[in-house]
Amino acid sequence: MAEVRKRKEVENYKIDETQFHKNEKNKQSKNSKKKENHKDTLVKSSSEEKKSLWVRFRIFCHGVKSETKKVHWPTKKDMLKYSVATVLFIVFCSLFFYVIDIIFALVQSLFR
Repeated sequence: MAEVRKRKEVENYKIDETQFHKNEKNKQSKNSKKKENHKDTLVKSSSEEKKSLWVRFRIFCHGVKSETKKVHWPTKKDMLKYSVATVLFIVFCSLFFYVIDIIFALVQSLFR
């Protein structure tokens, strides 16, 4: 079943089958190397984290700055429209619930 899936992947992407198998072997060898070097990376990563706190903070700030540039900020005209719509919605909801409260109070006073 797995061979059929691999063949379909090869056929769909028009990859040479020998190249596909070479890539699979490379992935397996990389995984085994990662397991061997796992202990070394744990020691290195803990020391790098302590040393590079300022560097990581600068990278974070740079990322925040680049993301804020991607944001579509509304214009003053749009903000005015949104603000008016929000206030009107709040007033409408307040009046609606006020009227509902009065109706329930009247119904309750009729049955007393």
